[in-house]
Amino acid sequence: MAKVPNIKLNNGLEIPAFGLGTWKSKAGEVEQAVKDAIDIGYRHIDCAHVYGNEKEVGTALKEKICRRHLVEKALRLTLQDLGLEYLDLYLIHWPHAYKKRQFAIRREGENFPFDANGKIQFSDVDYVDTWKALEKCVNKGLTKSIGVSNFNKRQLERVLEISTIKPVVNQVECHPYLNQRKLIEFCRSKGIVITGYSPLGSPDRPWAKPEEPQLLEDPKLKELAVKYKKTPAQIVLRYQVDRGVVAIPKSVTKSRIQQNFDIFDFSLTADDVAYLDTFDVNGRFCPMTR
Repeated sequence: MAKVPNIKLNNGLEIPAFGLGTWKSKAGEVEQAVKDAIDIGYRHIDCAHVYGNEKEVGTALKEKICRRHLVEKALRLTLQDLGLEYLDLYLIHWPHAYKKRQFAIRREGENFPFDANGKIQFSDVDYVDTWKALEKCVNKGLTKSIGVSNFNKRQLERVLEISTIKPVVNQVECHPYLNQRKLIEFCRSKGIVITGYSPLGSPDRPWAKPEEPQLLEDPKLKELAVKYKKTPAQIVLRYQVDRGVVAIPKSVTKSRIQQNFDIFDFSLTADDVAYLDTFDVNGRFCPMTR
């Protein structure tokens, strides 16, 4: 079994440099995917209540590695779904809040609140207030570490200005078409680790248009894959590891979960990492525009 390196967080704890993403993993698929991932050697499972599949993730965790026991509203609900007593890391998912679901429509397979016209319903709660509440969760032992997701530099600065516990992670969309170099540099200057979601370019995103580019079909990427005798997916995943970015590719197919994991027997040269950096076109596949 491959040994996944850990990245040290600013609170002294560590995060595996590779994990399994579960966004868009459908009911009936994600439980087995998590079980397969754990068997393969994954020890970092990314999940969120709004994905609508945490109970299945929790079922897999319970069977493989976890104890049952519970815990403060959304965090308690996540702990209940996962069957855990605490989390290693808990994130603010977006730098904006949503209305409670009982006041909005829930769409099948999603826990975001929508109105009758299909638009997400936001609330006016400030994420700074949310951060202070998260700090209390750390003090109560409900989560060891806390962080953010989809935050830009200014939003992070606001959190850092008022925090007594610093964010350890900022999870953002990150791949060669959106390499996030400036944000990575800023986060590193503050001791914050970047986790990259959709590292394969989210080819199965429901809102994809036929004319949009497919990262894994990029001819330049395919040339690199031939050079290293790896798949295009393995190249872009290793790209993140070599940059010190935590990667969390999503898959429910056991063979692909295994293939994604088989990236610790090679490294990209510094020149090839720099070459992949040039693919950047500020190409965001997962904007919060719905």
